[in-house]
Amino acid sequence: MDKKILAQKALEQGKGIFRLSPTWVPRSFCRPGKRIKLHPDDYYILGSKRGGIDERWFASTTWAENGPLTAEDEGLSYIVADKHGKEKILLRDAVEHLGAEIIGEHLWDKYGRWPMFSKFFDNTGPLPHHIHHRDEHAAKIGAAGKPEMYFFPSQVNNHGGEFPFTFFGFNPDTTKEEVLSVLEKFPKGDNNILRLSKAHKLQLDTGWDVPPGVMHAPGSLCTYEPQFASDVYAMYQSVLYGGQVVEEELLWKNCPEEEKGNFEYLLDVIDWDANVDQDFHKNRFMPPKLVKQMDEMKAEGYIEEWICYKCDTVCAKRLTVLPGRTVTIKDNAAYGIICLQGHGKFGVWDMETPALIRYGQLTNDEFFVTEKAAKSGITIVNPSDCDEIVILKHFSENSDLLIE
Repeated sequence: MDKKILAQKALEQGKGIFRLSPTWVPRSFCRPGKRIKLHPDDYYILGSKRGGIDERWFASTTWAENGPLTAEDEGLSYIVADKHGKEKILLRDAVEHLGAEIIGEHLWDKYGRWPMFSKFFDNTGPLPHHIHHRDEHAAKIGAAGKPEMYFFPSQVNNHGGEFPFTFFGFNPDTTKEEVLSVLEKFPKGDNNILRLSKAHKLQLDTGWDVPPGVMHAPGSLCTYEPQFASDVYAMYQSVLYGGQVVEEELLWKNCPEEEKGNFEYLLDVIDWDANVDQDFHKNRFMPPKLVKQMDEMKAEGYIEEWICYKCDTVCAKRLTVLPGRTVTIKDNAAYGIICLQGHGKFGVWDMETPALIRYGQLTNDEFFVTEKAAKSGITIVNPSDCDEIVILKHFSENSDLLIE
């Protein structure tokens, strides 16, 4: 079937809401934390060379950059256009064909694409101290910069992994010469870059803002990560906690060919002022913020909070629908959702939270809401007399959010 016709069919079938199938992503340098509901037998289903699956991507039109063995559709979300999943279309292709009808005129005119995605990052240990490039450096390889944000949902953190602490930036008294020195030591063994940084104990149901150009070594909590539609990064730490060695090619990842071997260039990628900010916690930590007064929302049957709100290109909310209640929620922008808890109806769709998912299996826990449907309002029904429905909503830009 023609892609545009299939996209229109899916749009009409869901009355402005797309049902999405799970998108699993492996990382060769990671060890799965096994908290994202994938069946235990399936974490290495793509083979040992690909690594374990420790990410699930949401509302993604972004290809995952995972080396020469990467599948053509890796990281890309599919819309399910029929009940049994025999008819599918990439969300990327649907947006390409229907444009503003899906994401709204503002995003279509500004980006010509859906410019964000979110994910669960689920690693059993910490990641290397690394960086996502700013626009000026990403543009040199034909990519965009990558702001991202973190939130640590209780529902996917039954254990904290090996190291639930994240290092951010550098100590305020760090010099550029010190950083250059540790970068130059990368090929020679442990460059000990973390001695220049500070770790923060991660708190469930809170988050952090991580702009491009900011160094970070994510901890081992399962993390919900709304981010701009880019997969650029470079690893600046050579040996991990526990002794795992990081391949040198990851130091130069997304570096222009002519700059490979130039450690001064790696230093230039760093947003220095943001990394040595004395008020880093104050400026980047994000506790949830109520959308409006708690009593007013509870009387209407729900609680809604901003959970990612310090970035002007990506943001996210948490919506809780109380037991036995039916609510209609309006937003001023298109968004994707993942359901963390409960079951019920989401618009015309059945919605349920699976306990276990086989690789390739369809679920009823992930959807994409078009701008028109979001503005009209999505009716959510919670038939349970005891369990809440909890969903996370990821947006690109939402005019309801006033950036601090």
